[in-house]
Amino acid sequence: MEQRLLGEGLGVSALCLGTMYFGTTVDERQAFAVLDRFVEAGGTFIDTANTYSFWVPGGTGVESEELLGRWLASRRVRDQVVLATKVGALPDPPGAAWPEHAEGLSREVVRAQAAASMRRLGVDHLDVYYAHIEDRRTPLHDTVATFASLVTDGLVRATGCSNHAAWRVAAAREIAKASGLPGFSCVQQRHTYLRPRPGADFGANPHVSDEMLDYARAEPDLTVLGYSVLLSGAYTRADRPLPEQYDHDDSRRRLAVLADVAAELGATRNQVVLAWLMGGDPPVLPVLGVSSVSQLDECLDALDLVLDDEQRQRLDNAAAPVQL
Repeated sequence: MEQRLLGEGLGVSALCLGTMYFGTTVDERQAFAVLDRFVEAGGTFIDTANTYSFWVPGGTGVESEELLGRWLASRRVRDQVVLATKVGALPDPPGAAWPEHAEGLSREVVRAQAAASMRRLGVDHLDVYYAHIEDRRTPLHDTVATFASLVTDGLVRATGCSNHAAWRVAAAREIAKASGLPGFSCVQQRHTYLRPRPGADFGANPHVSDEMLDYARAEPDLTVLGYSVLLSGAYTRADRPLPEQYDHDDSRRRLAVLADVAAELGATRNQVVLAWLMGGDPPVLPVLGVSSVSQLDECLDALDLVLDDEQRQRLDNAAAPVQL
């Protein structure tokens, strides 16, 4: 599989495997099969969090990391994979209203949870560690210093943030630069081909903003990753309606163009979405949320899909007519 550089030097596969529901709604046998196939196909980048998946009945947030720890021990592939996990979004105390009672990004929480994640994963360091959601109770300078200390202590190779406003990402990186500290090298946001209707609310998990994408274009050492890229199957499955935030006229026009381009290429709409993201400006590294080997294989085939300039222009410029 093609490799990309995360930030300025950490090599990762062009697709990242998300493991949000591994250990909860995706059982261990099925999860191991997907993980095995991903590595077999050359995938190296695997994403989890210390929250996956606390909202599932019976879930506490440790399930995904613990399953990955068992898989790593069983397959002995630690040196072949790049492990990313996250901190800051776990309800505190357990069962408390979320996100107003998320654990946050204080030094005590970040360092304690990094140690807990490593223990569950069975590793002595994390390759990528994300600030999962914003914590405006903790001064940004403190958050930057805490994450940088994990890097300088050899516990983390690279740091990033997720679900942050563009200005917060820019400010955090400027603080790190001014202080001579390692800063965030990647940002993970909700992103897909469809655009949310104006004013759509995603709570603590916002859709990527035009400002964030514009900032990333000007910052070549910042990698953008996208999650929820395939809208839980809504592009291809009749039983999966569009999330209400995307249910508007602009989406219907974009879906029509997407279907046309997919037919021209003999590809699925999911594959075209992935190719559009990976080949965009800035390029976006998709985090795949799959639950079966067949779903993963469909996504892997997108790596060989090439959109020509005319097809990309049609996809980029698809829009509903303006109502005057």
